[in-house]
Amino acid sequence: MPDTTMLAQASGKNGFIAALDQSGGSTPGALRQYGIPEDAYEGDAEMFKLMHEMRVRIMSAPAFSGDKVIGAILFEATMDGEAHGKPVPTFLWQDRGVVPYLKVDKGLEKEADGVSLMKPIPGLDALLARAKGLGVFGTKMRSVVNLPDRKGIAAIVAQQFAIGRQISEAGLMPILEPEVSIKSPDKGGAEAILLAELTKALDALPSGEQVMLKLTIPDVPDLYAPLMAHKGVVRVVALSGGYPQAEACERLSANHGMIASFSRALVEDLTRDMSDEAFDARLGQSIDAIYRASTEKH
Repeated sequence: MPDTTMLAQASGKNGFIAALDQSGGSTPGALRQYGIPEDAYEGDAEMFKLMHEMRVRIMSAPAFSGDKVIGAILFEATMDGEAHGKPVPTFLWQDRGVVPYLKVDKGLEKEADGVSLMKPIPGLDALLARAKGLGVFGTKMRSVVNLPDRKGIAAIVAQQFAIGRQISEAGLMPILEPEVSIKSPDKGGAEAILLAELTKALDALPSGEQVMLKLTIPDVPDLYAPLMAHKGVVRVVALSGGYPQAEACERLSANHGMIASFSRALVEDLTRDMSDEAFDARLGQSIDAIYRASTEKH
């Protein structure tokens, strides 16, 4: 069973979840955004070292605390690393008051039936046991919906809930992330089908089993309100999906009860060459804006 103190924060505290889980494929782009071009490092080890330094800088900023950032999703290498001499999950929870989560998926399959399922996750049980031992509260895994194809979306939801059950049985809280691409030619149609399929899967959950959901901010405000009221849902969080921070916040503020779990929109305009003072101030502005969009609705 997940930690009850962390569960109370994850389910009820005002704030949002930071997504610090860029992995192999998305890391070069994240580093470029941070001001580190690909010719500035050689090989994965050096790349991930630079990424870890960036993440520790973010986690160490004064504004990055449980007052507004209630959780943080980590890449596996980040979970295994250290911040200020402590394992990262320990540092987050004990020093910052932030609930740690772990990204567990291994990327996407090629598109079929309008969706990209997750690739197999070998060694998942061992990874979950290691995460729990390090004090991680929950996990996150992403698949992508591109088209309003009912067969494909049903397959996405079935896969998410099947692996989610495995995660629940390991004593961790699963965040299921069936992302609807903001580039979909019929995003609203895909979201309507996704809502129906998620509702069916939630209704079929065994008594007492719960999940969190990470969803693209819907075209129709409050579309996912019924999911937030479902007994099987701890919380619904939103991904920024490639929207700039201002647009992501504006869209999120129209969805009551939905909080952010932003990645690119969180670290917008942060660069390596900033002074610590300027870096902390810009990150603080972003945290304030995302917190307001998560808690003040219109």
